[in-house]
Amino acid sequence: MKYKERYFIGEMSKLCNISKKALRYYDQINLIPSQRHDYNNYRYYTRESLLSVPVIKYYKQMGFTLEEMKEFIEGSAQHVFKSIQHSFRSKIRELEKEQERIRRKYVSVKDWYELVREAEMVIDNNINEVSIKYIESSDLLFQDQLFELDLQWSIINLEFTQHVEDMNNEITGPVIINFSSRKNRVEGEDQKIKMLQKTVIPCSEEYKYEFGGDMMVSCYHLGDHKDINKTYLKMERWAANNGYLLGEESFERYVTDYWTTNNSAKFVTEVLIKCSRHGDPET
Repeated sequence: MKYKERYFIGEMSKLCNISKKALRYYDQINLIPSQRHDYNNYRYYTRESLLSVPVIKYYKQMGFTLEEMKEFIEGSAQHVFKSIQHSFRSKIRELEKEQERIRRKYVSVKDWYELVREAEMVIDNNINEVSIKYIESSDLLFQDQLFELDLQWSIINLEFTQHVEDMNNEITGPVIINFSSRKNRVEGEDQKIKMLQKTVIPCSEEYKYEFGGDMMVSCYHLGDHKDINKTYLKMERWAANNGYLLGEESFERYVTDYWTTNNSAKFVTEVLIKCSRHGDPET
């Protein structure tokens, strides 16, 4: 392409894909200065002005401000390269923080999306049979609490939320409650529990609970939590008929719950109980 020596603002705007308004502002701050005709004072740009545009667009791509671009291009600082390096180091730190913020959001959104997909699959296929499976080990944040039969209050848990915030952390994935007594859970009695949930930043050892790494009897409970004891009883019958011993504790993994919807018919809860074969060491 053959370039002219002079370009009026309309030509410059079209050629460089920059609005006239932006060009006027760049002219005003002397980032892409224009020239004036002696006889009619019309604004025009030179071939040299064109060369500023790719540089400015590249700096813009990296997220630098117009003031920073101007400083880079003018190069008037006493130690120009040190000044540029300083600006670039600051930008790298800024982008690293932004990258971490995006990572946290991505993890939270993806984990929630996977839970909704799981719930849809379970409900659409009416999956509520008892099975046994190996649960992969994972480190979760925990907090000891007292369960007083208000499950909604435990799942949407102000005390646990404060616990997370106190550690300057964030949560993701399903809420899991570790009931210390499976028997008390079936009979509807108060008991000690552990609130468990995955964090987007690894938590310190003193608040870390290793969940899984065991064979567990599993069964999805569909719908309202009020009759979840029936799922426990079904699991106990299955274990007895298939030669398994169940552990004293149980875990309830809330796939969809009050966090997702107020329609209890769409609640999906996975009940998990450690197990062993008759004759094996007790779980």
